[in-house]
Amino acid sequence: MEKSKQYIYIVQASGSTNVCKIGITDNLERRLNEYNNMTGKSKSVVYQYLFACEVKNMETVEKDIKATFLHLREQKNEEIYFYNSDLLKMYVDFIKSHKLFADEIVIKPEEKKIIEKVVPKTTPSLKERGISSKDLLEKAKKIGHDEFYTRYEDVEKEVSMYDKSVWKNQVVFCNCDDAFNADSEKKSSAFAWYFYKNFKELGLKKLICTHFSGIVDLFNEGTEGYVAYISYTTDGEQIQKEFPKNYNGSFDHPISLKILNEEADIVCTNPPFSRMIDYWKIVIRSGKKFLIISNITNPITPTFIPYFKNNQVWAGYNRVDWFQNPKRQLTDAAGHWYTNIPIDNRPKYELLKIVPLKDIPEKNKKYDDSKTLIVDNGYIPDNVKKPFAVSARPVLNGVLEKGYKIVQTNQYFPYVKGKKGFGRVLIQKI
Repeated sequence: MEKSKQYIYIVQASGSTNVCKIGITDNLERRLNEYNNMTGKSKSVVYQYLFACEVKNMETVEKDIKATFLHLREQKNEEIYFYNSDLLKMYVDFIKSHKLFADEIVIKPEEKKIIEKVVPKTTPSLKERGISSKDLLEKAKKIGHDEFYTRYEDVEKEVSMYDKSVWKNQVVFCNCDDAFNADSEKKSSAFAWYFYKNFKELGLKKLICTHFSGIVDLFNEGTEGYVAYISYTTDGEQIQKEFPKNYNGSFDHPISLKILNEEADIVCTNPPFSRMIDYWKIVIRSGKKFLIISNITNPITPTFIPYFKNNQVWAGYNRVDWFQNPKRQLTDAAGHWYTNIPIDNRPKYELLKIVPLKDIPEKNKKYDDSKTLIVDNGYIPDNVKKPFAVSARPVLNGVLEKGYKIVQTNQYFPYVKGKKGFGRVLIQKI
């Protein structure tokens, strides 16, 4: 009797494009049908394979995936992984470089279902609302990828780590759907609410928040984009909301850019993960101070590596593991704070094990086929002159502030016995 084939797959639901599922099966067609016929699932939610391949032992490969991407995996449902295009590439590269990988399976998506999903996005009131078709697609993209609220406690935890002198007499700009309502915490983003409640404690000069005119009104603050200005004068608290014509509240709208470049001193927000590349480019080019949340893998992602290499950005103090969805339910996702505000003595320095190469345990060091050293588990050699490869973790823990530098702008993939390994970044002692 012929032995059943074994497969690893990555599948995604049309209504949950911020995550994907990685699993195993001996029948790809049957497994996809199971996903699309789940009891209680909305008919509008369609599952499609992003990647599938045949492997020699699916249990072993799945176990290795779980171990390697532990920080990107949901705790309650271990099949769910955080998703964006860069992470998908990392998942696929890891699977294809695995010693038990056999053959990639090409699966053609069902075009009919994709077309049905796009048509309802058009509405006859676009002109009346001052929204173009391009704006509408951007909003749909935002809602599909970024249904996350940052929790108040995470904003408080990070901002409180910086000396109050950082914020004194500064104009703080929250420019990524940071709705503000002085009478309701639920109608305000955590960023807007935190700075509003701590305005005098921090000694702020002004707080400026923008609200996105999204298809779904996430904060129940209306579907019209606005800019909120909060300040204090001798007459007391001053709150002003402006609703510019055709303003959609996006961080790259001309009005938002004008505020960024001409009024803001510090930007603090959680940009949409799906537009992170554009956001980083705009904020870093502005030359303003910033404190923002992004993907935890940015230090080893090609688009962002140059910023770390050129000392334009570094990790903040904390990672962010939990967000809230529009129903205020907890959702886990692998985020981290990033900033260009000086950090003199971060607590996570103690997680770096900077020691002579001989003192690094053998299980935490190896050489790839090009004789490049690879170190793991926080170990950093202090007597190796050549570049060596590390994961994102040491960069997040501050290794670049301890006399080391990134030496190339591309992600580094080590090959061991011809097999491609997990992506890293090359650093070198200065």
